[in-house]
Amino acid sequence: MEAFGIERWEPEEALAPDFNVAPTKEVHVVLDRPLKDASNPRPVRQLRVLKWGLVPSWAQNPDGAARMINARSETLHEKPSFRRPFAQRRCIVPADGYYEWVTAHDERQLEVEGKKKRARKQPYFVLPSDGAVFAMAGIYEFWRDRTLPDEHPLSWWVTCSVITTEAETGPLGVAPAEGPRSLADIHPRMPLMLTPDRWDAWLDPANTDTEGSLRELLAPPPGGLMRAYPVSTAVSNVRNNGPELLTELAAPEEGTLF
Repeated sequence: MEAFGIERWEPEEALAPDFNVAPTKEVHVVLDRPLKDASNPRPVRQLRVLKWGLVPSWAQNPDGAARMINARSETLHEKPSFRRPFAQRRCIVPADGYYEWVTAHDERQLEVEGKKKRARKQPYFVLPSDGAVFAMAGIYEFWRDRTLPDEHPLSWWVTCSVITTEAETGPLGVAPAEGPRSLADIHPRMPLMLTPDRWDAWLDPANTDTEGSLRELLAPPPGGLMRAYPVSTAVSNVRNNGPELLTELAAPEEGTLF
């Protein structure tokens, strides 16, 4: 996943929508954590602003953040950058959906093997078929910028990654008139969607069982909950950011496998 569209939430005050959320941009996430400077250490559910692209606490600098926008569910518990936040700092990244680009099979295989950056082709917007909020599983981390004094407002960074899993191979809940019939036809990976019955357990900071119950929460959701439709290639340019990016096209703009 390289971008997602229009974060949506309904707090007491309206948040400005972002229709083209790109790596290193600020995103809104939900997490359970004690309030800062509160006398009660009880975790409180909060909506917080984080930067998309995780910077490990031990990193010398934040330069690698753009490469850590995603964390694979299969290796989350063992990767040095992700295993501690997986155990202690989990969050939910709410959005309407995410964008993904269809590409040729050979190029896709090279990307899976890490040998080539995939050329962008026809973008699709992927979202829950019932119109619900897409709750992406995430992790977050704190990083201290030692070049700044303690009182500086930017001395601490709070960053996050979206967890991904293998894309569903079964049929989409709602498929486009022409084109991919499953999420796996679009891309081999997809964000891990948490169904509402998993939200509380995922956000619970008291649960640090990375070899048991937390691993169980990484199971893919039931199939057939998603739909996908083609959108304008304008979304491939991060400078474009407006509701027109979510407009469903009658047919793909770019040639694909289908």
